[in-house]
Amino acid sequence: QVQVVESGGGLVQAGGSLGLSCTASDSTTVSFVMAWFRQAPGKDREFVAATSWNGGSTYYADSVKGRFTISRVNSKNTVYLRMNSLKPEDTAVYYCAAKLTPVLTTARDYPHWGKGTLVTVSS
Repeated sequence: QVQVVESGGGLVQAGGSLGLSCTASDSTTVSFVMAWFRQAPGKDREFVAATSWNGGSTYYADSVKGRFTISRVNSKNTVYLRMNSLKPEDTAVYYCAAKLTPVLTTARDYPHWGKGTLVTVSS
């Protein structure tokens, strides 16, 4: 069973930056698509960003394109999400998810999930 653990959430002012990390329990995830989703209170879980197994292809939701960057270091079994120019509407619990190829942007297609980390952006 693949396990992933998120870290790096916290409180930041609007316009600020924050970085999230997601570390997998073992190296099998080097062949996995890794993605970030988020869920705000009262809303559905939504796709944020994803990276192919080698980081060669990345995908972003329109709402974060140009502000967020996803990357991965397979030697560390870790994927990152760098968030710049944060807005209050980015406030959510951010989840790391993993699946075999191909890259998909729907939460139900991902079988492996972390417990999430809270990001709060104050105005």
